Amino acid sequence: MKHLFIVNPAAGASDCTAAVTERVDAAFARRTEDYEIYTTRAPMDAADKIRREADQVGALRVYACGGDGTLNECVCGAAGLENVELTHYPTGTGNDFVKLFGDEAERFRDLDELVDGEVRHFDVIDCNGRKSLNICSIGLDARIAGDVHKYSSLPLVGGASAYVVSTLIHLIRGIRRPIRVNCCGHSYAGDMTLICCCNGGYYGGGFHPVPEARPDDGVLDFLLIRGVSRLKALGIVSAYSKGRYADYPDVITHLRGDFLEAESRRELTVNVDGEILHSRKICFRLEPGALRFVVPRGLRVFAGQTAAEAALV
Repeated sequence: MKHLFIVNPAAGASDCTAAVTERVDAAFARRTEDYEIYTTRAPMDAADKIRREADQVGALRVYACGGDGTLNECVCGAAGLENVELTHYPTGTGNDFVKLFGDEAERFRDLDELVDGEVRHFDVIDCNGRKSLNICSIGLDARIAGDVHKYSSLPLVGGASAYVVSTLIHLIRGIRRPIRVNCCGHSYAGDMTLICCCNGGYYGGGFHPVPEARPDDGVLDFLLIRGVSRLKALGIVSAYSKGRYADYPDVITHLRGDFLEAESRRELTVNVDGEILHSRKICFRLEPGALRFVVPRGLRVFAGQTAAEAALV
């Protein structure tokens, strides 16, 4: 097996290439397996590199060294390939996907644990051809995230301040859009504020919209938030971020299934694991067990899961 470390120098607060290289060299000083450290040069370079390597070696284990964006690019390259395994060595800012493992998420920062880890089969979301391991969303939060870069270069604006500015501007512009939705045998047409598709648990720096969502259960969890006023939207943000969608049954619909289609006359903005896409028609499709994901051995599968539940996986 070849071990491929994909390093994103733009992830996190500073370039982590030197630190990752030092830790990888130390981890393999007493091992005989072949390994390579590869620094990405452009968007989707990671996915292209993984596919090239997969064609040349019998077995490949990939380590996404970066944040959730780096992990997403690696998922795009590894999903569906039987000879490729993938794991996350988190060096980014949010590292939302591994939060699903609770206190044991810190074990992903130990390279030896990952090199000696075991494979679990995880589901993947296909969104208009782009793969997602974690969470996708259409609507207000995607539009806010998609425009943050426009304001981060303004004087006295940057980082979290740019996010605040983008939020205020989109609240002024309007938080609802007319969308037609087909999902799980149900059809909806009307104003929507947000549509969320969950395979994982956390996104957006800690939002936890569907606590029961699992990437190995063969089903996706969808939340449809109807068009609401700005005042009501502000009121439900806290509940939504903590997974209390059931507190607002008149506004939020929870569905479970393997497919959702959203269409609008206006271009929709969709967040795919932090990456932003635009289209008038968005399709989320489940790809069950499409990713061979490596976790530290003996890891409780997910935070809050009992030993009996973990034994069934």
